[in-house]
Amino acid sequence: MITKITGQLLSLDEETLSLGVGAFEYEVLIPEFSRRQLQNQLHSEVRLHTIEYLEGNPMQGRMTPRLIGFLSEIEREFFELFCSVDGVGVKKALRAMVRPVREVATAIEEQDLKGLSALPGIGPATSERIVAKLRRKMPKFALLASRDEPREADVETDIVSETYEVLRKLGHSESDARRLLDAALGQKKKYKSVEDMLQAIYQQSQG
Repeated sequence: MITKITGQLLSLDEETLSLGVGAFEYEVLIPEFSRRQLQNQLHSEVRLHTIEYLEGNPMQGRMTPRLIGFLSEIEREFFELFCSVDGVGVKKALRAMVRPVREVATAIEEQDLKGLSALPGIGPATSERIVAKLRRKMPKFALLASRDEPREADVETDIVSETYEVLRKLGHSESDARRLLDAALGQKKKYKSVEDMLQAIYQQSQG
């Protein structure tokens, strides 16, 4: 299974890109939010975290292997969860992902059915199933942004998630915990542990 691929971005259209890797050229499906991030990187080297799946009708014996590409592991992980919801699947998820992962995850976490229903191909009934299945799994996705948002702090995903859980246990609301973490990440410091991050958060709160 291909989980990561690095090559030269040869072309980019609405749903796919072509990646040159040595003597090979790969066609990779991409969601809209990833396409926007890549549109200024034509002919540059890019690295994609990928999902491999078979497209077609197994009853007819015609199955085509396809790759879907993302710019980070966290985006790929979110997409796989999104696809797991009954009635979504790969094609619908690809069409729906027009907004960054952070925004969609926040909408799920906050049970924003109206916002989710506005995504292409996602109606009210599907939105309810998405919230019911995924809401409790969203904190780390709502906190961690895509590449163009503040991840430069070089903080491990687990540290951010664990710090979020500690803040919630200390009595902070979901929105307040996110606000405090965003402020800490915005300092672009390196946090090696939950304790380091909590210390920075409370020093900032007292400042």
